[in-house]
Amino acid sequence: MSSAPVALIIFRRPDLTAKVLDAVRAVKPPALYVIADGPRADKPDEAQACEAARAVIDTVDWDCQIHRHYSDTNLGCGHRPASGIDWLFQQVESAIILEDDCIPHPSFFGYCDEVLERYREDERVMHVSGCTYRAQPWDTDKSFFFTRFPACWGWATWRRAWQHYDIHCGDWPRLRDSRFMDDVTGEPAVSAYWANRFDEAWQSEDMIHHTWDYQWAFACWANSGLAICPRHNLISNIGWGDDATHTFGLDGDTMALPTFEMGLPLKHPENVLPDPVLNRQYVEELLLPSALKWQNRNKKSSPLNRMIKGALPGPVKRMIRRVIK
Repeated sequence: MSSAPVALIIFRRPDLTAKVLDAVRAVKPPALYVIADGPRADKPDEAQACEAARAVIDTVDWDCQIHRHYSDTNLGCGHRPASGIDWLFQQVESAIILEDDCIPHPSFFGYCDEVLERYREDERVMHVSGCTYRAQPWDTDKSFFFTRFPACWGWATWRRAWQHYDIHCGDWPRLRDSRFMDDVTGEPAVSAYWANRFDEAWQSEDMIHHTWDYQWAFACWANSGLAICPRHNLISNIGWGDDATHTFGLDGDTMALPTFEMGLPLKHPENVLPDPVLNRQYVEELLLPSALKWQNRNKKSSPLNRMIKGALPGPVKRMIRRVIK
């Protein structure tokens, strides 16, 4: 049995919603908070799918208080989760949060219960990750380690932490020209990638319509918050495919990762500090590759490269590319 409230974010995938609810049913939390987005106006068949996903919630068959926060219109992948989590923390002090494609290992709930209670008053800790984005365990003899990087495929947090969330990253201009990003990531390419995301969140309504989790990372970093990362992966994301909103392709490194038992009681680190070795490994293994891909795409699409590709003779193009490489 899980003692912490569980929040489930759903949309239009009843089959996946049922699988996640089955995982929740195994631990029978006393309270379930359901956040549902509405159908998009330009998708005529989506209303039926949204209703089917909501109907899955009506199959809850254990002693449970169900709280529903359903939107009649489509708020998008940014505003719907963000506004739903705002609503959640108006009612509870802490919660476990799952999306409709994130299948937790049964021990994920006990792990969350223990750390939510142990670090309830410790403002240094802002996030509890369930996924590790890797099949191999991290090299530690503890149940988890502290890092700077919150992962949001199955997670938990406290009201005291979520109060710092701002979907617009309003504090970003004050921090943008400081050493803020370098101090967080220690890697220029990663800093540049995330700075670009925060710029977009601050300036672009389109960005905040489509995403909420970059802004949560910003809230954690801007407040020197730490994340708890489990030694073993506890969440399997099964939402890959053509009907996904973001995870269209099949990424062999993170698709439907296996999950593992988390032994309880937990073995806690001695100090509430980022593990220097594992924190660096997290950057190099999980963040740097995508940052470099983004950097290379930007180079290829820059105005200078477009000019080189267009009008200049071949030998001149090659000479310029050698210089700017």
